[in-house]
Amino acid sequence: MNGAEDGVIRLAAPADVPAMVALAERKRIEQAHEQPIFWRKAADSAAKHTSYVQNLLQRDGVFAFVHEAAGSLDGFVIGVRLEAPPVCDPGGPTCLIDDFTVADPALWQSVGRALLKAAREQARQRGMVCMQVICGHYDAPKRAMLTAAGFPVVSEWWFHPL
Repeated sequence: MNGAEDGVIRLAAPADVPAMVALAERKRIEQAHEQPIFWRKAADSAAKHTSYVQNLLQRDGVFAFVHEAAGSLDGFVIGVRLEAPPVCDPGGPTCLIDDFTVADPALWQSVGRALLKAAREQARQRGMVCMQVICGHYDAPKRAMLTAAGFPVVSEWWFHPL
C-alpha cells in the first residue's frame, strides 16, 4: 500500500510490536510533561503495552497499520471494532482509534493522515459505520490533522486530581 513521505503503509505484524511500543513510550513521556498526574507513565509501561498490543493483534475486530520509511517505523494506528452503547444508534459498529502516533509531530499531516486514511478504509471494509479517534487536548499537530481530515470534536475529558 502506498504511504506518505516515500514510505509504505502496511498491516502491522507481530515483529512490529517492539517498534510500535517504542513510539508509544516516547508519546507517553511527552504526555507526562503535559499532564504529570493523569499521564504518569508506569515504570513497566513498555512491558505492559507490549503484551497488550500482542494480544490486540490476535483479536477479531482489531486491525493495525504501520508506516515504514527508510527501514524503520515512524507511525502506527490500531483500530478496534466496538458496538455502540445501547443508548446511542450510529447505525452500526464503530471503530475506536486509541493507539495512534507518529515519530515526530511534523509527520501528522503526512504519515498520520495516510495512516488514518488506511484505517478508515479498513473500518469501512469491515462494516464499521463511524470512527472515534482519541487525541490529547495539548496535541495541536494531531488535532489539526484530525480537523483537516473532517473529524469534529464530539467529546472531551476533564480531569482534576483528588
